[in-house]
Amino acid sequence: MAGLLNPCFLNDPVLRIQVILDNHPAHTSKETRAYLETVPNPFEFVFTPTHGSWLDIIESFFAKMSKSCLRPIRVASKDELKQRIELHLQEISHNLVPSMEV
Repeated sequence: MAGLLNPCFLNDPVLRIQVILDNHPAHTSKETRAYLETVPNPFEFVFTPTHGSWLDIIESFFAKMSKSCLRPIRVASKDELKQRIELHLQEISHNLVPSMEV
């Protein structure tokens, strides 16, 4: 990323880097939007639609993890929760299925 922030790239009129943000209040506040307007080329900030959380892949991942491994359990501590999440990540890492790109 540091190479992209080189002034030579920042002034390139052809280069466009789109940064996709969800509609979390931290991303949509007046202060944040005012700051984003000051960020120079080549960055363009694009916001997902309101109530479009299905577009946010990491949110989908955590929703699936919550339903499959977190909802049916009770944990005694944050450490136990962390261990259960790490175990789940190890389990799904061993059962990866290659995706087909369309």
